Amino acid sequence: MTDELVPSPHVRELLRGAYDTHIHVAPDVVPRIVDDVSLARRFAELGMDGFVLKSHYTSTAERAAVVRAAVPGVQALGAIVLNRAVGGMNPLAVEIAAREDVRTVWLPTVDSVNESHERDAPPGAAVPVWVKLQLELREQGIEIPPVPVVDERGAVLPETIAVLERVAHHDLLLATGHLSRDEIFTVVAAARAAGITQIVITHPEFPAQSLTIEDQIVLARGGALLERCMTTPYTGKIAWEEWIDHIRATGPEHSVLSTDLGQVFNPPVEDGMGIMVDRLLAAGFDDEEIRTMAVTNTRRVAGAQPW
Repeated sequence: MTDELVPSPHVRELLRGAYDTHIHVAPDVVPRIVDDVSLARRFAELGMDGFVLKSHYTSTAERAAVVRAAVPGVQALGAIVLNRAVGGMNPLAVEIAAREDVRTVWLPTVDSVNESHERDAPPGAAVPVWVKLQLELREQGIEIPPVPVVDERGAVLPETIAVLERVAHHDLLLATGHLSRDEIFTVVAAARAAGITQIVITHPEFPAQSLTIEDQIVLARGGALLERCMTTPYTGKIAWEEWIDHIRATGPEHSVLSTDLGQVFNPPVEDGMGIMVDRLLAAGFDDEEIRTMAVTNTRRVAGAQPW
């Protein structure tokens, strides 16, 4: 790791009480840079309060409870992603996860209709780890159909409505996953109609979403938080300067920082928030704005008491 990627003591202090609400760590079906218990111990050392465990393939609610018991004082929170492995838009899966104290329900990610073109990569092409897994399963005769959330006319499917009703009933947080721009607007409207009050727009700068500043402003005015993932600019999917411009245009109060880290080729998960904060400080954001995005809003997403 180079020196410029080591967060400063000032940044570490700014991040006291923060949560990282989007991480991918071991155990998982693909290699990860750290396991969940080791990460919890590192968070405790740094004064960060917790994280949300995201798996594209299974609920992490039970696992999060084990991490909380192993590392008291750090709140590991569970999530469920509505990909094909849990039955897609499956209200029963959401209900069971909710009863096991899950926090976040992500709409389809790797199995979204919006991402289905990724599976058509030519042999030998460099692909994300999740696409590699999809292709390996296909070679073994296991085809994974995409998970739709709307019909061919763009209307919300009955199973999507059923899922939203479960999310609202348990007052869970809904994240939009890897849906397309139009799907996001349609499902967010349906979520509001169902009574869901906590909505996060998953990495709006990610190529699969590519929401314009105008789109982001509309969603923020409707009460959604815009998730600013460290990996999106760090891996070159968007320029840091443009990513920062989006935060300025929509306002720090509408942005929540997370890392999306855990990949073996990226920085340590516990450093990701600090790397973002250093960039934001260098761009002119003040300590109060940083605390809003990195602590106040991450605690809001985690369902924690205000700091």
